[in-house]
Amino acid sequence: MSRSARLAVVALLLTVTLSACSGGYDSTVIPERPPEVESVQPAPPAEKCDNATASYNPGPVKPQPAKFNDKTLARIAERGRLVAGVSGDTYLFGSRNPATGVIEGFDIDVVKALAKAILGDDKAYELKVISAADRVPALDERRVDVVVRNMTMTCARWKQVAFSSEYYRARQSVLTRAGSAIKSVDDLAGQRVCAPNSTSSMDNLIRVAPAAIPVPAKTHTGCLVLFQSGKVDAITGDDTVLAGMAAQDPYAVVLPDAAFSQEPYGIAANADDVELIKIINARLAQMRSNGEWTKMYDRWLAETLGKAPTPPKAVYGR
Repeated sequence: MSRSARLAVVALLLTVTLSACSGGYDSTVIPERPPEVESVQPAPPAEKCDNATASYNPGPVKPQPAKFNDKTLARIAERGRLVAGVSGDTYLFGSRNPATGVIEGFDIDVVKALAKAILGDDKAYELKVISAADRVPALDERRVDVVVRNMTMTCARWKQVAFSSEYYRARQSVLTRAGSAIKSVDDLAGQRVCAPNSTSSMDNLIRVAPAAIPVPAKTHTGCLVLFQSGKVDAITGDDTVLAGMAAQDPYAVVLPDAAFSQEPYGIAANADDVELIKIINARLAQMRSNGEWTKMYDRWLAETLGKAPTPPKAVYGR
């Protein structure tokens, strides 16, 4: 290379260097080898929920409170009573008797059975009336040990609570007047049917009986007012709610052949209280097999909902 050519190359290199430094930035250092990259583990798959009614295998049928190792069970034993969140206004399931002031119903009998199983005394319980919206918070905050309050088992709720095996299978059905021409869902065409607005009951009505005339109300109580004043021909909702209405209205009946959805109810506990759920499952299994569940149904529900069905089948394996 000639001297003039060498000088041109040096000048070019100097110009590039000065340009890189003039902006006040350090030149980028190119590493001799790429940095080590930490291995990235794939995210664990989301927990599958193929069957929301599947619960934990039953524990001992007759637990011994004095030997409880589980913190929640030990706390219940030390307290000497089971604290249950229940409804106070679902007639026949959990409502206050106006004559005695005592909350009673199918769900309350279930609470008594659980108290007997856990503490050996069916009177060793305390009831706390909670709203539907307060069911999960009451368990999270440990204000109650269990919720026995028409709570449908769903995969989404399994992420919030632990459920027992299914203890009652509710169905969305239809309430109408005794002697009415309405005998089934097919007969709702052209009929005025009330359901609370913005609820699954209303959505199901529109889906299953599109020819019916939907009449919204704020609550089922509002529907009952419309029904008793002759402004609607029928009401739809869970049979647990309709049964209570029919029991208070001698001219109303719940149609046994008009059910069109299934709502599996479970007893809920805090998501961490698996051992408590196992004991509950053992007691429920006993109630199914010895006829106790059927006697409770007959006592509270048979008059308005008809002959007792077979108790819901338990599903385990969670």
